Amino acid sequence: MVKSATLTPLIPIRSATTWAAELLGQEQAVGQIQVGMHADLLAVQGDPLTDIGVLTKVQQVMKGGELVPGD
Repeated sequence: MVKSATLTPLIPIRSATTWAAELLGQEQAVGQIQVGMHADLLAVQGDPLTDIGVLTKVQQVMKGGELVPGD
């Protein structure tokens, strides 16, 4: 019997952040939210761990620790 595997929203989020940083050998600079890390963040309304679809509706962007002006 084969069971269907279901991805939780955390898996693609980690793939795009922590695991990507490790793959590139940059885990000391990016991939986590910590003091001293390079800050590229997306602000969304909602919890992407319960509804990953909120990541398609970005409210604010921070790149290199600076807010990016919106449209």
